[in-house]
Amino acid sequence: MGLIPKEHKQQLKEEFEKNLKGEVRILVFTQETECPFCKQARELAEEVGAFSNKIKVEVYDFVKDSEKAKEYQIDKVPAIAVLGKKDYGIRFYGLAYGYEFRPFTESIINASRGATNLSEETKKKLASIEKPVHIQVFVSLTCPYCPLVTSLAHQFAIESDLVRADMVDVGEFPHLGQKYSVMGVPKTVINEKTEFVGAVPEELFVQQVVVAQRSPTMYI
Repeated sequence: MGLIPKEHKQQLKEEFEKNLKGEVRILVFTQETECPFCKQARELAEEVGAFSNKIKVEVYDFVKDSEKAKEYQIDKVPAIAVLGKKDYGIRFYGLAYGYEFRPFTESIINASRGATNLSEETKKKLASIEKPVHIQVFVSLTCPYCPLVTSLAHQFAIESDLVRADMVDVGEFPHLGQKYSVMGVPKTVINEKTEFVGAVPEELFVQQVVVAQRSPTMYI
């Protein structure tokens, strides 16, 4: 039967046919014996991959393929990395489903294009980044406001080689929710020191990314 509703399959296939430009690799890291949602993450990626011959799905075992996990900076499972002509640093930790399914398909399209729909002003700010930036967006799959933040973070990663962005399902990784005091979602943590809660607009988000390179901990 699959995870993708029947009524959405044709729509998704047509969207990929229209918008996919280059080849996309979806790397899935699983560990069947210890990871409750690894099987679903793999099945979802394989389902999506079947909609276009431009999408290649590769499945790796987190333990057996530890060198591959290290290469792509994968530190927990289930994990999905979306790659275009290069590794843009787009990561999904947990099942990219529910409200997070749309950012997943959008990231595939954007990675295939190697381009985003961000404003020119945002792109200029991202181009000014000189130090590595790691964005973690903590989400719930039932949160309607989370996809906006996930999508922006992943677009930032496409526009800047110094930015990598993770979607993290706090329900799948409760220990991280506790570590980062996630009391509400979406919660964004940048470089372990700048954090904010809520779906902030693009211009405010990118400003926080730029500031996070040099600022002390701050809250907005």
